[in-house]
Amino acid sequence: MMIDAQQLRRQFRALRRGLSPATRQRAARVVAGRLESWLPARAVRIAGYWACDGELEPWPVLERAWAEGRQVFLPVLADAPPCSLQFAPYRPGAPLRRNRFNIPEPKVAPTECVQPADLDLVLAPLVAFDATGTRLGMGGGFYDRSFAFPRGANELGRRPYLLGLGYEFQAVAELVRQPWDVPLDAVATEQAFYEFSNT
Repeated sequence: MMIDAQQLRRQFRALRRGLSPATRQRAARVVAGRLESWLPARAVRIAGYWACDGELEPWPVLERAWAEGRQVFLPVLADAPPCSLQFAPYRPGAPLRRNRFNIPEPKVAPTECVQPADLDLVLAPLVAFDATGTRLGMGGGFYDRSFAFPRGANELGRRPYLLGLGYEFQAVAELVRQPWDVPLDAVATEQAFYEFSNT
């Protein structure tokens, strides 16, 4: 029996927020270690996110990306299309501003942002995920709208690789995939790496 999405959001968000800072930091380091030998050389443009509400922290992965000379981007709320994302370049210490959800965004001119299709690898936060790569987010649909284009949409003949980051307790047996849901290619947790066949 599948659980109601809103109920699942409430339950798992509370569980995330209930984790101690030490537990969150440990999980983030383990996930980064798990991805150390996996990170593809072709992933030059990597999008992360600013963790909030107990989300798994992507900074250990992003720090390695900076150390290797890769470009790191963070999401910025886009005006058009509505409720979608663009991605702004970011380096530690660069100026930030808070968006309407009080989440920090890089303070850059819109012309400096790149479109979702221009990224190679996207680290995506999640509330829950299942064995098919279906992702339950916070409910705003920002990632689904932003990546709702076919594979092969960018100049390299593919869409960005969507890698969810989360905790093992966020894995569920089955989620209802809506027609607008964009599935993940993989998920990394502190206990496992899951790759899905959503080609």
